[in-house]
Amino acid sequence: MKTVDLVIFDCDGVIVDSEGLLNEIVAKSLTDHGLPISAEECHRRFVGGTMYILRDRAIEAGAKLPENWVNEIYAEIFERLRQGVDVSKGFVELIDNLEEHGVKIAVASNGPMDKMRASLGPSGLFDRLDGRIFSAHDHNTAKPEPKLLELAAQAAGVAIERAVMVDDSPAGVGAARAAGMRFIGYAEHGNEDKLTEEGADVVYSMLELKERLSAL
Repeated sequence: MKTVDLVIFDCDGVIVDSEGLLNEIVAKSLTDHGLPISAEECHRRFVGGTMYILRDRAIEAGAKLPENWVNEIYAEIFERLRQGVDVSKGFVELIDNLEEHGVKIAVASNGPMDKMRASLGPSGLFDRLDGRIFSAHDHNTAKPEPKLLELAAQAAGVAIERAVMVDDSPAGVGAARAAGMRFIGYAEHGNEDKLTEEGADVVYSMLELKERLSAL
């Protein structure tokens, strides 16, 4: 890791295996509101954006959503996440290793901070990473815009060219490219096709990610 001083991770689908259950919740709600859709199709069509973007696209597709739908769906999601969600196997060992080698860690997500508190809290990761977690909702920006990644690098005191973004969505690819930052796609929990279509370098486990980072 001679050229890496900072690794920025997305949260859902990278640090935690939450995409499946989140899409089940959202798909059921959209179906109940007039847009029949499976969890798989929901993931394919809407992955990577904010819930507000998802809401707008769903309405365009025919969903009849109430004005407070985003708040309602987040309340349901938070309740489910508080019951526990699996951390990707090897993630804790990976960040232990990175920090032992002087590499800094950050999180940049399009989700709200409360959602990450719910998903990362039970494992202790929210407390461990507190102060290094950047939410689109707190900074009035969202991937694929580069600002979240730039803020994470600035806070860490690391030059953009010495940082790497790890994300499971095309939005992450776009943000890294716009920032001038290197990118590794994470496809353990899905999205391989979307990442490869974007020309991303893709890994399928935390062990493989460790090896890829070590080669940089």
